[in-house]
Amino acid sequence: MSNVRANRVGEQMKKEMAGILMSEVKDPRVQFVTVTDVEVTGDLQQATVYITVLEDEQRDEALSALKKAKGFIRSEIGKRIQLRKTPDLTFTFDNAIEQGNRIENLLRDLNERGE
Repeated sequence: MSNVRANRVGEQMKKEMAGILMSEVKDPRVQFVTVTDVEVTGDLQQATVYITVLEDEQRDEALSALKKAKGFIRSEIGKRIQLRKTPDLTFTFDNAIEQGNRIENLLRDLNERGE
């Protein structure tokens, strides 16, 4: 049952974090950051936030800006979501889009070879 609650909390955090990054965080390095997923542990103590950025060159800058703003983001989430304790945030890059593009290219190559 805790996994269902952790998933719901993760989805709510994803929604709130998108709003926080868009309107509350003033650092221009997070301007093109997109939150793709939030995974929360079953005890709701830690959350892994998966992000993507518009350009690959901005990855390191965006990650350092998010780490710098982590305390502010966490406090804003705590204000918006009623939890006993706000989960500790860890930011990481989501490689799913890159993997999807790689698989699509492989399938396209296989299809072209077969014809």
